[in-house]
Amino acid sequence: MAESLTIMTSLQQEVQGVLIELVESGAETGLQVAVYHDGALVADAVADARSGRRVTSQIPFFSFSAGKAVTSLIAHLLVRTGAVGHDTPVVDLWPEFGAHGKETATLRHVLTHSVGVPAMPRCIGQGDLIDWPRVCRAIADAEPQWRPGTKTGYHSFTYGFLVGEIARRATGKPMRQLLREWLTVPLGIDGDLYFAVPSTDLPRLARLEDAAPQPAALPNDDAILAHWELRPSAALGNNQQILQADIPSVGTFTARGIAAMNAAALDGRLIDSDQLAELTAVAFEGIDQVFGNHTRLALGYPLGRIGAQQNEVSTTVGWVGGGGSYVYADTATHTSFAMTKTRLTPHFDAAQRLAEITAAHSKRHA
Repeated sequence: MAESLTIMTSLQQEVQGVLIELVESGAETGLQVAVYHDGALVADAVADARSGRRVTSQIPFFSFSAGKAVTSLIAHLLVRTGAVGHDTPVVDLWPEFGAHGKETATLRHVLTHSVGVPAMPRCIGQGDLIDWPRVCRAIADAEPQWRPGTKTGYHSFTYGFLVGEIARRATGKPMRQLLREWLTVPLGIDGDLYFAVPSTDLPRLARLEDAAPQPAALPNDDAILAHWELRPSAALGNNQQILQADIPSVGTFTARGIAAMNAAALDGRLIDSDQLAELTAVAFEGIDQVFGNHTRLALGYPLGRIGAQQNEVSTTVGWVGGGGSYVYADTATHTSFAMTKTRLTPHFDAAQRLAEITAAHSKRHA
């Protein structure tokens, strides 16, 4: 306990100082950072420019794809129940998904973004994301861009619908219900972590802003993902229909809530030691067909911390969110980190700086 208090004092002070600096410099307008170490909350810091809605530790932020950390954990919990296995064919639960040669796709392929449907079908726009049946029908009927399991490419919005429809067919429950029953209520973080924000909680949410005016979309016939799938916008993140819809490719949460969730995964409250080991085992490695970079994926997570050398042996998994948010868990140091923010930047400078500070503290006390 004394060691945890020491970490809390030093890390809290350093993180809080960085947040204040970022806001006072004008680089950011509002941020939350939460860190758990060995299950204890050791940093819980906020800063804001005192304009608009005041940022506190209790305010949830729409944090785009950082919410995939929740979706992936629910997939592991689904496997833990025995309802589905990593190598269960998707068509065993969702027969329609086998159209156009996708019948060999498995949950493993979904979790490694290798199932072959990275982009939403062109008949689906961002306004259609609130219509679960329509989106799932379109994905099921999509032609894969590669044979499942042979390549990988970031499944921006399709990922959450793929995991979510498999989960719905296996359990009869939507993702928002599984999130509440399996995670937020048992962990005491109800109100801190959402798929589909209740209308009564909308006034609590942080108000997002774009760092700069959004440029007009340029036509690019070679792009795999549509412009709206690639580029986060405050208009999307503040849209009340989107916020209230079950879209588990994205998420709304407090930094403290999602960090507490990952802390519970690290300390064995949610998954066993074998499943925890799978979180940092390489499940697919190759060239991302969407972005063109080399990528290493575990089951449901990119491997490696922002800023770490690619050749490092990684014990860290996490997800970034469009606009600069970041969530990670380190199985070696038992550290869970989360950062949410109001200003949507095209870079992850703040996340990398704060994650590096946290990693350095955690290694000294591991």
